[in-house]
Amino acid sequence: MIVGLSIILILVLFLPFTVPFVERNLEAFLFIMGIAAVIVSGVLDKALLLKALEDPIHITLAVIIAGLLFKWLQRPFEKGIRGISRTIPYRLFLALVVIVLGIVSSLITAIIAAIVLVAIVGVLQLDRKSEVRLVILACYSIGMGAVLTPVGEPLSTIATSKLNEDFFYLLRLIGPDVIPGVIAFGILAAFMIKPSKKGIGLKAKQGQESFIEILIRGFKIYLFVMALTLLGAGFEPFIERFLLGLSPYVLYWINMISAVLDNATLAAAEISQEMDEPTIKAILLGLLISGGMLIPGNIPNIIAAGKLNIKSGEWAKFGVPVGLIAMVIYFVVIVIFG
Repeated sequence: MIVGLSIILILVLFLPFTVPFVERNLEAFLFIMGIAAVIVSGVLDKALLLKALEDPIHITLAVIIAGLLFKWLQRPFEKGIRGISRTIPYRLFLALVVIVLGIVSSLITAIIAAIVLVAIVGVLQLDRKSEVRLVILACYSIGMGAVLTPVGEPLSTIATSKLNEDFFYLLRLIGPDVIPGVIAFGILAAFMIKPSKKGIGLKAKQGQESFIEILIRGFKIYLFVMALTLLGAGFEPFIERFLLGLSPYVLYWINMISAVLDNATLAAAEISQEMDEPTIKAILLGLLISGGMLIPGNIPNIIAAGKLNIKSGEWAKFGVPVGLIAMVIYFVVIVIFG
C-alpha cells in the first residue's frame, strides 16, 4: 500500500508541473489520482463518496455567485476604481487594494479576488515593473487571506473538511498570523511601488466573461475540491507513517515546495486529524507563504499571471526574495511565540 501511495504522490506532485497535457486537465487528473489513492489505501466507501460530493458545494456556489456579481458590476466597479484612485493618495490606494483584496478573498474566493485584481491593474495603467510588483504582493495577500474561511480557496476547504472543524476554525487558528501578514503586504505595496503612470504596463486579456465560462469555472472547482477530498482520505496511511512524528519546524520548511506545486494538493496530502494545532499551523503557514513565490504555487498567481502575461522569470525575480524574507520572519515568530 505504501509503495502504491508513494507512486501516486510522485505522479500528483510532478506530472502537473512537467507535462502540459496534465497541467491543462489538472482537475480530471487529480480526480483519477484521488480514486486510485482511496482504492490503494482501502478507504473507499459510501460515506467517503458522499463527503467528496458534499465538500465542494459551498466554495463552488461562492465562485459562481461572486463571478456572476462581478460580471454584472464590472463596468461600474472599474469606473469606481478610477474615481477612488484620483481621490486618495496613490500610495495609500495601492496599500488598500492589496489589503482589501486579501481580506475579502475569504468571502468572494481567491479566484474572484484575482480576477478583480486584474481589472484593477487594467484601470491603473502603471509601468510594467510597478504593475508586476503590485500583482505579486496582492497575490501573496489573496493567497493568505483566502484561507480564513472554507469558501476562500480549495486549501481552506480541504483543511477544514479533513480536520472536521467549523466554519471559523482557520480564522481562529491562523487569523492572528495571517491578518498582520496581509496588512504587511499592503504596506510593502505602498513603499515599493512607484505611483508613476509612465511607461508601458501589462496588457490584460480581460473581457467580460460569459455565463458558460463562469459555470465551467465553477464545475472545475467542484471537481478539483472533490479530487482533493479523495486524495486526502487516500493518503491518511501515508501521513501516519511518515509525517506525524516530524517537528512542526521541519514541516514548515519542507512546504517551501509549495512554490512550485499547488498548495491545496499538498494540504490534502499532509494534514491529518491526528496532528496537534502547532503542527497544523506550521504546515498551513509554510504552504501559504511559499505559495506566492512562483506562479504555479497558488491559484491567484496562475490566474493573474495568465491574464496579464507575466513571465515566470519576472515573477520569480520579485516574488522569491519577498517570500524568503516572509518565511524567515514567520519562522522566528513561530519559534518565539509557539
